[in-house]
Amino acid sequence: MADRGACIKMKIGNVVLENNIFLAPMAGVTDLPFRILCKEMGCGLVYSEMVSAKGILHQNENTKKLLTVEQEERPAAVQLFGADPEVMSSMAKKIEHYPIDILDVNMGCPAPKIVKNGEGSALTKNPALVGKIVKAMTTAQKKPVTIKIRKGFDDSHINAVEIAKVAQENGAAAVAVHGRTREQYYSGKADWDIIKAVKEAVEIPVIGNGDVFTPQDAKALLEYTGCDAIMIGRGAQGNPWIFQRVCHYINTGELLPEPTAEQKVEKALRHARMLIAYKGEYIGIREMRKHISWYIKGIKGASQLRGKINTADSYEQMEALLQKEMLQRQ
Repeated sequence: MADRGACIKMKIGNVVLENNIFLAPMAGVTDLPFRILCKEMGCGLVYSEMVSAKGILHQNENTKKLLTVEQEERPAAVQLFGADPEVMSSMAKKIEHYPIDILDVNMGCPAPKIVKNGEGSALTKNPALVGKIVKAMTTAQKKPVTIKIRKGFDDSHINAVEIAKVAQENGAAAVAVHGRTREQYYSGKADWDIIKAVKEAVEIPVIGNGDVFTPQDAKALLEYTGCDAIMIGRGAQGNPWIFQRVCHYINTGELLPEPTAEQKVEKALRHARMLIAYKGEYIGIREMRKHISWYIKGIKGASQLRGKINTADSYEQMEALLQKEMLQRQ
């Protein structure tokens, strides 16, 4: 377990982590290139985008790509989603030999198409099913199984504490809690009291998630809730530096400077090159557009440049826009 308010080594199951500041799983964001950039900046544990257990079962090509994990990003967690204990456990067993360290179960995704199938955050409406999925997965293979949940499905179903207890009883190695309900999506303020309540209710490590955008936020969440680790989602978008800055601030009290415009442009272009190498130029450039808009947020002239970036269809165009238009304005 981590000391309250400290950025230190910790364990989830038998997996030793260099620190307790994690990258949250985000669909369309936490792909291989981005995870590597965050790991380089001191992230203690990276999570994949959510992967469909049925997609693994049916040998879907896109699903195979999502399961790619490189040695340089480890330890790494892969997040599976599904609602059938048998499929979840058999697919966990099928990928056990992959270079994956932790298997996480998505029980928090608010997307209508996921919820409609009884998956993601819909699972928390059925605590017995949560228990069956966790037990089946922990029994089928040897890697630690964790879950990521929300405060509850809606204001009438605030049951994060109950779900965390069920998960622990069935062998879960840790639980991550996002302090919003499914109905809130990402609006309003994250409720850190529910994270604190879960921490007080279970013995397994609790990972707090929600509204961590600065090193000060991270320290406040750790200290207020007593949670063992924190998970940064939107605060890491276009900002892999946050992991380094958070750990440094928590352990020394010193706030490292924000990255400069030059550093942001340099990192964004490297990210683009990695994404193109991984997915090809056509897909890589189009997926990079949203990342660029996050990287340049707060830089002078960013809003005018965003429109042009969204029409760039080659690396050369993107590079020219960032280096000439962006940096010349500084």
